[in-house]
Amino acid sequence: MVALGAALIACLLGARPVGQDARENLPINIEAASTEGSLPNNTLVMHDVTISQGDLKIRANKASVVGGLNYQNSKWTISGDVRINGQGGSLQSDEAIVTFANNLITRATVTGAPAQFEAQRETGADPVRGHAHTIDYGTESGDISLRDEAWLSDGCKEFRSEQIVYNIKSRSMQAQSVTPASGTGSDGKIHITIQPQTSSGKPCTTPGKKTP
Repeated sequence: MVALGAALIACLLGARPVGQDARENLPINIEAASTEGSLPNNTLVMHDVTISQGDLKIRANKASVVGGLNYQNSKWTISGDVRINGQGGSLQSDEAIVTFANNLITRATVTGAPAQFEAQRETGADPVRGHAHTIDYGTESGDISLRDEAWLSDGCKEFRSEQIVYNIKSRSMQAQSVTPASGTGSDGKIHITIQPQTSSGKPCTTPGKKTP
């Protein structure tokens, strides 16, 4: 694999370090419209559910839990209009696997056709947007890993690759060329498009354009 220089890409996207959160010291809260489950099988299904810890909030039509409300080491299946907000970013998808470890929401792996995310930047700047068939969000690191037809843009610069990692804390990005799977039609390379400035001095001709 060949990695694009992270420092160069960080400059292109206007990287700026931000502070760490302290969610590990906060409770996990759940709100649901209804619940049903099996005590012998230790399973639970929640409908119209919201899961939150500090500034991290997860909403979905349904959450399926095996092993009870275990926050020490468990994975929950969240499905139906999944929306995840936290650390200045948001994700939308059809389904997600949410991982809990040591009383902390540590990871969310979202899938969709495609799954999407958006991250705010400094005031007045276009947000960073991305989509891919799978997005993996590490809540402690702040890494947003886009895999399978990954696309990322700040409105003026677009990046396409099979794998892109954007960090919503440092606002930096890395992309990697990969060996494409047979029959995918991908060339495995990293493609970058930079829109020109307009005659009026605006940063680009199509700010915030979202490519399907």
